[in-house]
Amino acid sequence: MKVAVIYYSSTGTNHRLAQEVAAGAEEAGAEVRLRRVAELAPEAAIDSNPAWRAHVDEVAPAVEEATLDDLEWADAYAFGTPTRFGLPAAQLKQYIDSASGPWGRGVMAGKAVTSFTSAMNAHGGLESTILALNNVFYHWGSVIVPPGYTDDLLYAAGGNPYGTSHATGTEGEPPSTAVLAAARYQGRRLAEIGARLVD
Repeated sequence: MKVAVIYYSSTGTNHRLAQEVAAGAEEAGAEVRLRRVAELAPEAAIDSNPAWRAHVDEVAPAVEEATLDDLEWADAYAFGTPTRFGLPAAQLKQYIDSASGPWGRGVMAGKAVTSFTSAMNAHGGLESTILALNNVFYHWGSVIVPPGYTDDLLYAAGGNPYGTSHATGTEGEPPSTAVLAAARYQGRRLAEIGARLVD
């Protein structure tokens, strides 16, 4: 079982969630690729936020950039993105938009997929971002694997059945232990269900 965890993170929240999703998939016996999508923002925008600049400088050299080969390689996918006006960030969307070739060949059809997100506010578009990502997966013919309400630990993390989500607040609070546990569970669930779909 091979799982690609592909994400965008500006200041590190979704990077941290992605690490936990990857760890959960590994716990379920999957081989995992943790991949970040390319940063598209201009340097001036990145420099305007010290946390953004620090994250780019620290993570860019440490995490490989996602390529379309990762879609070919994987049996299942987890996608993570911050919310941007209730939608996925442009950086992740650009990567997805570049996948018309694999999509046309049916590469992603029948494969398990899940998603996770973060926003500054609890009502800042967390669920709508995941639902927007799901629109892509319908077109791909993938099998969406939400966490649902399948484990009590999800309630401590806010009880989002669509996918792990974290509200950072204005101070950029990192994900709590409960949210990280939910992300790890989501990765484990993806790998377990995804394995059932592999021929």
